[in-house]
Amino acid sequence: MTEDSTGTEAGVRRLDDETVARIAAGEVVTRPEDAVVELLENAIDAGSTRVTVTVEGDGTDLLRVRDDGRGMSESDAALAVERHTTSKLGGADRASSDPADALETVETLGFRGEALPSIAAAGTLELVTNDGGPRGTRVRVEGGEKTVTAAGRARGTTVEVRDLFAEMPARRRSLASSRAEFARVSDAVSRYALVHPEVAFTLVHDGSEVFTTPGSGADADAVLGVYDRDVAGQSTTFEAERTVEDDGESVTVTVDGLLAYPSVTRARRDHVYTAVNGRAFPSNALRRAVVEGYGDLLPDGRAPVAVVRVSLPPSWADHNVHPAKREVRLRAGAAVTEAVRDAVAEALATADLRRSGELDLDLERSLEPLSETESEFEDATVIGQYRGLYLLCESDGELLVVDQHAAHERVNYERLRAATEGAPDSAAVDPPATVSLSPALAATAAERREELAALGYDIDPFGGGTVRVAAVPAPMGRAASPESVRDALDALANGETPDAGREEMLKDLACHPSLKAGEELSDEDAAALVERLGECERPYACPHGRPTVLTIDEETLVRGFGRRATRMG
Repeated sequence: MTEDSTGTEAGVRRLDDETVARIAAGEVVTRPEDAVVELLENAIDAGSTRVTVTVEGDGTDLLRVRDDGRGMSESDAALAVERHTTSKLGGADRASSDPADALETVETLGFRGEALPSIAAAGTLELVTNDGGPRGTRVRVEGGEKTVTAAGRARGTTVEVRDLFAEMPARRRSLASSRAEFARVSDAVSRYALVHPEVAFTLVHDGSEVFTTPGSGADADAVLGVYDRDVAGQSTTFEAERTVEDDGESVTVTVDGLLAYPSVTRARRDHVYTAVNGRAFPSNALRRAVVEGYGDLLPDGRAPVAVVRVSLPPSWADHNVHPAKREVRLRAGAAVTEAVRDAVAEALATADLRRSGELDLDLERSLEPLSETESEFEDATVIGQYRGLYLLCESDGELLVVDQHAAHERVNYERLRAATEGAPDSAAVDPPATVSLSPALAATAAERREELAALGYDIDPFGGGTVRVAAVPAPMGRAASPESVRDALDALANGETPDAGREEMLKDLACHPSLKAGEELSDEDAAALVERLGECERPYACPHGRPTVLTIDEETLVRGFGRRATRMG
């Protein structure tokens, strides 16, 4: 037993329904994105062919999801906002079916009776629905009070949520900035639009249409709506079946979707969209399998743009392991991810992956002295280059092997970091280039424009999720590509804190103008690179933590060749 704040002995007691509802809402709906995901899944389960999501501000002021699905009768609508009710367990005889057994094999994405009361407990909810009858039904829940009235509406359902978390000040204070929260919402809508190309999605923010997809069923059309022609045009669709076994049972796993060519990459795996049995969620295991399927087709440190759906028997996928359904536990998970990896690799093996590009070999300004600081490798002598990847140097009786890309990346990173404290090195893009952004990145661009300018980007909104890039960072004279703004925005959007996001952006940006595999260096440029590396604050690792220099001492060679050590001097 414990004492409460008044000194009275406090025992265990049953919570009232309102408190229980609020606790449940805190588990399921922790930010506007969670409410949108629940409502999108309900709309898809209802057989909708068109879904419109409307957001004001960060989503706490207003969220509205309108669909043309089956809708609900008055009795079902009134019951759907009550806790622990559902239309998704059991069939026509569900009164006699066992919900526990049905839960193991449920084929829908969510439980309408689970989501709606949780959302209603976190805000003011209004549901207007019609199952095709002569009139519709309006159900409003505010402050725990429910009212049911008649309403005019065509077949389908509209759910409107206002004042989300108004009565949960701690939850509201924990939210990120308005644009960051909207970026999460737009990313969630993008996920479902890409995973369900058969449904036409529209996202509207503060009165402006952010993106729309046609609902044609074609993956390329959905990608065109969310991304742009570059991604949609440089991609291939695929479908494969694999047999997976576990504990003596065999099932067929279907893997299908769209894979962008390796010439279209991003800095992070956030643009690998994964789904299991229709539920879109960012599975780390499946994302890793997709990247492994690309193999060495991807440049170092880059990730693809891909949409990959996995379909398998419902009993092999547990969607209820996380209260907010952000995870799915797969039976024979290792075998399923292996099937995904092999399907991706096979699809890319038969695709036309030809690409062209120009390589900037102008290192004149790139390797100018960084400072007056004495170089760590001042006495190193470059004696050769191996495979266009490594510089071989002799220094103080040791053989140094320098990874030229990692070394150049370290030099660029420290230059960029120093540049943000003053005027950044920047190069004009003439004429300005237009770069299409995903809705989430477009929101980040609007919010973090000053941080981009501090690094040398000059961008302006161009409408429809497109920005015009008039200048780009040019550390040491090697200009980044206009498309690098996507990676910079990715880093800013995914940082746990603004400072962490900015740091990740600098790391990614340093990679863009760095030397690539196969670039031959003159003796003079190679020597300058090694010297500049030695002047860095942390010369022995690139910004991402990979080593820049390996040392092979003479003893290693002596043992290998069975010789005596050479005495110098």
